Amino acid sequence: MTPQPNPEVGAAVKAADRAHVFHSWSAQELIDPLAVAGAEGSYFWDYDGKRYLDFTSGLVYTNIGYQHPKVVAAIQEQAARMTTFAPAFAVEARSEAARLIAERTPGDLDKIFFTNGGADAVEHAVRMARLHTGRTKVLSAYRSYHGGTQQAVNLTGDPRRWASDSASAGVVHFWAPFLYRSRFYAETEEQECARALEHLETTIAFEGPGTVAAIVLETIPGTAGIMVPPAGYLAGVREICDKYGIVFVLDEVMAGFGRTGEWFAADLFGVVPDLMTFAKGVNSGYVPLGGVAISGAIAETFAKRAYPGGLTYSGHPLACAAAVATINVMAEEGVVENARDLGASVVGPALRELAERHVSVGEVRGVGMFWALDLVKSQETREPLVPYNAAGEANAPMAAFAAAAKKGGIWPFVNMNRTHVVPPCNVSEAELKEGLAALDAALTVADEFTQ
Repeated sequence: MTPQPNPEVGAAVKAADRAHVFHSWSAQELIDPLAVAGAEGSYFWDYDGKRYLDFTSGLVYTNIGYQHPKVVAAIQEQAARMTTFAPAFAVEARSEAARLIAERTPGDLDKIFFTNGGADAVEHAVRMARLHTGRTKVLSAYRSYHGGTQQAVNLTGDPRRWASDSASAGVVHFWAPFLYRSRFYAETEEQECARALEHLETTIAFEGPGTVAAIVLETIPGTAGIMVPPAGYLAGVREICDKYGIVFVLDEVMAGFGRTGEWFAADLFGVVPDLMTFAKGVNSGYVPLGGVAISGAIAETFAKRAYPGGLTYSGHPLACAAAVATINVMAEEGVVENARDLGASVVGPALRELAERHVSVGEVRGVGMFWALDLVKSQETREPLVPYNAAGEANAPMAAFAAAAKKGGIWPFVNMNRTHVVPPCNVSEAELKEGLAALDAALTVADEFTQ
């Protein structure tokens, strides 16, 4: 679709937004949202006709891009047949979505509890773990994000938690491995892995193993910086959970459904959790949907005992029809394989070349269509380009970088001192090269702020 400029409509949309829409995670008078006129494939455009290559995939969820015709048609067909129905009934779209998801989850995660999104999936996973074990404490990592609802934001290990954290949610945080900014004084991935596992087990020992219901981890942390765990770490966590009877929960809300070049990131590490949360890419975000994939042992806990939880829109037919169509599109069009192949052959090599060319790039991390650049003032000291949780003038270098990227025609995903490269999983090689060239130009602006 060719963007058609219509600035008058854009101005009206912007005015209504500023008058009435309350935006998340924002000081309302300090933001300036772009008025979006349309989107298709890997691109979206504004009312002035300027087109952007979306290197954010929305919020890392449009895994098959915008307006895929087969998914749009499936939503339209489902709306004509049965727009909605209560969750207590067996409905074709819901049953088929659950079947297709269960076919792709690792191990025996064959029961699917549907939610409206990722945060409430995490909430329910924690509730299931607590009821299954009869314990209360939940361990999660610093440098993590699990959602904005009360339990999920307390599990989160970044500044978005602070305003809501009263230290009463039963959450204990620990350090997960991240060699580039190691908390364990490690010099190799092997040391980082071993010391992180030792730290986790020591934390459990001092908290009391019999009090810990679950360990919740993003398989690959997303907004915290796409930190791929070292070989053996997740398997080690699995062993620790088995040793102490702790439920192992993997959060695949961001990493799932092709983002890492596998259906689920857990497949990269050969690990099967007890519970796995998902959302976002399950239907490319076309209609809100999330869920928990449940192991046989935990499902058995609620075989003759009612699970005390539910949602009015659990397994909403429109959302599930979109999920069925999305999963089928991903299978038919080789979307997962595309993410894997282009990540290895195009994105990874190109980003490593950028790291050699730009002094502001400290490290490149990622897999599939899930990458991040750690931006620094100094490659030698690894001092971040902006301070932790920077705002205002302190965040000026990242703001300048983001503005340069937008001017160059890509919409970047920036978070603290990082920029992410997370385009749709079915992005073309030509689109990737276009976006990477624009990223290259924007990094020259970040270079100006280095020492």
